Amino acid sequence: MLVVMSEKMIALVTGANKGIGYEIAAGLGALGWSVGVGARDELRRGDAVAKLRAAGADAFGVPLDVTDDASVTAAARLIEEQAGRLDVLVNNAGVAGGWPEEPTTIGLETVRRLVETNVIGVMRVTNAMLPLLRRSARPRIVNQSSHVGSLALQTTPGVDLGGISAAYAPTKTFLNAVTIQYAKELSGTNILINNVCPGYVATDLNGFSGTQTPEQGAAIAVRLAALPDDGPTGQMFDDNGVVPW
Repeated sequence: MLVVMSEKMIALVTGANKGIGYEIAAGLGALGWSVGVGARDELRRGDAVAKLRAAGADAFGVPLDVTDDASVTAAARLIEEQAGRLDVLVNNAGVAGGWPEEPTTIGLETVRRLVETNVIGVMRVTNAMLPLLRRSARPRIVNQSSHVGSLALQTTPGVDLGGISAAYAPTKTFLNAVTIQYAKELSGTNILINNVCPGYVATDLNGFSGTQTPEQGAAIAVRLAALPDDGPTGQMFDDNGVVPW
């Protein structure tokens, strides 16, 4: 497998067993890449890999719980053993609380849980995969953010982002800030890191109330994963271009 994979781009997508994550994996697979389907649920992970392979994608399963140090370490070891490097990391895994959530009444454990997955989980996976990304000729990191994490949009009169969100939206703002710091640290390397906003996509994260399909929501992440060497870094994008922080 190592010999075969060395001739292809190697990507890992976290939370790829369903929704936008699955469609990102499918999109990268359609480019001829080998895609690791990162997911903690064994059955759903296996089903996703089987479905991707049936569609012609070169997919392999990666047991991965982004909130667990040992799981993330094992995932990095598996990719090293199977591929020897990693070209693209898409940090897609995330969780949401209720909606709307007012800061005066939200349970603080909910805030902690969302930060652990949506921010610390991204950092945990990114740091574990960086040694493998440094072996790539064109390493890319794509983080799944959201328009609701944009302070500029949140404070623009007339912009409707779905009401008060005391946990989910702030975790995306936190992720945006962390991504900027990664971009600063990695500025002397060939690693490009950016955030993406998929739009209002119908997934179980929002009770399937979105107006776009998961495939449509995945398009911007696929595009950022395939950036040329002179592509941007340290920015946030949606289908229309740059999104203000």
